[in-house]
Amino acid sequence: MSAEAATPLLSPLHERHVALGAKFAAFGGWEMPLEYAGGGVLREHSSVREAVGIFDVSHLGKARVSGPGAADFVNACLTNDLGRIGPGKAQYTLCCDPSGGVVDDLIAYLIGPDEVFLIPNAANTAEVVRRLAEAAPDGITVTDEHRKFAILAVQGPQSAETVTRLGLPTGHDYMSFNPAQIDGVDLIVCRTGYTGEQGYELVVPWDDAVTVWDALVEAGVRPCGLGARDTLRTEMGYPLHGQELTLDISPVQARSGWAVGWSKPAFWGRDALLAEKAAGPRRQLRGLELTGRGIPRGHMHVYAGETLIGETTSGTFSPTKKVGIALALLDTATAPADGDLVEIDIRGRRVEARVVKPPFVKTSVR
Repeated sequence: MSAEAATPLLSPLHERHVALGAKFAAFGGWEMPLEYAGGGVLREHSSVREAVGIFDVSHLGKARVSGPGAADFVNACLTNDLGRIGPGKAQYTLCCDPSGGVVDDLIAYLIGPDEVFLIPNAANTAEVVRRLAEAAPDGITVTDEHRKFAILAVQGPQSAETVTRLGLPTGHDYMSFNPAQIDGVDLIVCRTGYTGEQGYELVVPWDDAVTVWDALVEAGVRPCGLGARDTLRTEMGYPLHGQELTLDISPVQARSGWAVGWSKPAFWGRDALLAEKAAGPRRQLRGLELTGRGIPRGHMHVYAGETLIGETTSGTFSPTKKVGIALALLDTATAPADGDLVEIDIRGRRVEARVVKPPFVKTSVR
């Protein structure tokens, strides 16, 4: 790998993060804030659960599919059914390979029948664009716009109040988006997020990100790093690609079948996923809540008695519940029922945990 290829990409807000004393970490080839000085993961997490916080998630990918019949083309590739929504709506969906494994999970913004805007994960953007571009018929273009837009996520029970004060729209339905303007900057406001709280994701022109960020911070929104974003999403049981969704973990195994348009005539991986659904998956994602002390992480063995029944995919300390929590893939043939006790091997020590159905905390999304 060349030195140039190894150099991490930076958000347009990087200098703002430096000024706030951010601690940085690598995310999908980008250097992004993990937490901020004077805050830390626990305080930033609580700000989102109790008030309002802002995340810079500009590392997320952006791609545009356009041309006559672009929406129909995307619908024949990705798993969810764009026919269920209309223009101005967004939809969570998956890009699968023929085996049913997940290349990426992403949000599709349906602009109209001839245009779809996609937000994949940072590390997978180029691959999603490549697959779509190779499959696209004449007249349809697939454009990587990764560094054309920044994305700011305003999340928390006070998010609507804060965003309204800045003159941005907040009354639209969950998973819908509206064009808007702030301080002369044109942007898109989508009623979505990845925290379980009410929130808005702002798609902003790259060069205008600082203007919008400053307006939000001046309005009293606490900057939050991606460390808190991970504890928040884990409390909700939301999957993270590379952990709960991979080329080896299908939507059926990850309990993400709700994001599959099973009655659609075509989408990538359809035959394999239909077969797996009919036969029943050999393993499935479950929630584990520790009854003893310890902090689980990914790739830890889970036991029922002396029988190895699976492995954790994600694990953390829940700042809301004050206990360790984990997501785990458990064998369906031997896995216990919700409420049963199992043990997680945490660095050579068995810690008791209860099998639960996520989310681990109540959500305010509506």
